[in-house]
Amino acid sequence: MRGKMQKTSLIFFGAIIGVMISLNFSAVANKEAVSPLPIDDLRAFTEVFGKIKSDYVEPVEDKKLITEAINGMLTGLDPHSAYLDADAFKDLRVGTQGEFGGLGIEVSMEDGFVKVVSPIEDTPAFLAGIKSGDLIIKLDETPIKGLTLNEAVKRMRGKPGTKITLTVIRKGEAKPIVVTLTRAVIKIQSVKSKLVEPGYGYIRITQFQEHTGENMAQALDTFYKQNKAPLKGLVLDLRNDPGGLLNGAVAVSAAFLPKDALVVYTEGRTEDAKMRLTASKENYLHSAAEEDYLKNLPAGTKTVPMVVLVNGGSASASEIVAGALQDHKRAIIMGTQTFGKGSVQTVLPLGNNTAIKLTTSRYFTPNGRSIQAKGISPDIAVEEATINGVEQQGAFNLREADLERHLSNGNKDEETKKPEAPSIKLPAPSKPAPKGKDDKTDSGKPAPGEIVSKNDYQLNQALNLLKGLNILQNK
Repeated sequence: MRGKMQKTSLIFFGAIIGVMISLNFSAVANKEAVSPLPIDDLRAFTEVFGKIKSDYVEPVEDKKLITEAINGMLTGLDPHSAYLDADAFKDLRVGTQGEFGGLGIEVSMEDGFVKVVSPIEDTPAFLAGIKSGDLIIKLDETPIKGLTLNEAVKRMRGKPGTKITLTVIRKGEAKPIVVTLTRAVIKIQSVKSKLVEPGYGYIRITQFQEHTGENMAQALDTFYKQNKAPLKGLVLDLRNDPGGLLNGAVAVSAAFLPKDALVVYTEGRTEDAKMRLTASKENYLHSAAEEDYLKNLPAGTKTVPMVVLVNGGSASASEIVAGALQDHKRAIIMGTQTFGKGSVQTVLPLGNNTAIKLTTSRYFTPNGRSIQAKGISPDIAVEEATINGVEQQGAFNLREADLERHLSNGNKDEETKKPEAPSIKLPAPSKPAPKGKDDKTDSGKPAPGEIVSKNDYQLNQALNLLKGLNILQNK
């Protein structure tokens, strides 16, 4: 038996070597030269494989061992690289189209537990009060420790209408929080908008999806028709927006920037990972045949005074938009430091409908600032309001830099710098705002039928700033 397992291990080792040599030859032929294959390490790998097959307490399928080895390779790199099995790959593709099943939370892995990056607005998790920074330690009666991120996500997803109980640790709470959620089909409305006051528009982007740019263009056009005059100011709310599709971020930026202005560029090891994306239709339309939905925007869109609201839940594509508008001095960024997720994940399909999500480059703002593990510093810092002692937007300021194995900033000049201090810092109110007729300040949530609370402190500060700028312009 022992000899048979050794023979199996040698055959497996030979197959691995053959594949690696093939991949190595391809890499040398098409990209930069790579170091020689680590034969000793590969031999150790096959020895471990053989030992598990022969000595582990229970039989283990080869497929499971190989899948777990691939998982380990990717999750050991950074919090965002991952192996996607057939179900996960399908969910990823469906999710970018704005509808999928589950609880509605953007998550990452930290110390073997699931950490909430951001709850997605209007989902079961959001409505139940799950917050950015919450640490999920148990799903029903199953401890998270020992599960991969994909396994945990699979357990959280399920048939709409079924229930799952999350056990959550939250900073400031003496005991774990236990909350039961009902799974639902998550239909995300990417863009929400309204004229909050005559002349002042408000656009909330909850996530960057396939049609985010188009939906925002429609909202802007509606503003000008409803207002029957040029806008005096515009608030773009990216708080707790976990990101999404890159072309959506480029489209939103392009709506407000001059044609061909640089929005973002990426730096990686391969030529494919080096991009310069500008405010031109080639960088946000899905195909050349598609009509440019930004072409007929009202002229005032390019010049209307703007405030962009951000916080610790603003990540990835949100940070690209905020960084581009800040560098071009097109908008004032207000709120708190963003999450700092400035790495690019490329989905590389494999056989059998599986794929790997691999970090291939870093994002840089037009002025060359790396977003990774640093984020975007607001021009005006406005802390999030507390109502009855409860912070309304986030929990305890979880950032990319707090995640285990996070990718470094990549900009040597920026690496040792602390986030830039904002030029102005406004404190949050220590007491709740007066209770309005149609508003509920005890929850901090919008009134029924509204998309934002009238007592949203950060939004009110943004509107006050825009009104002040309007007065100065008129003078």
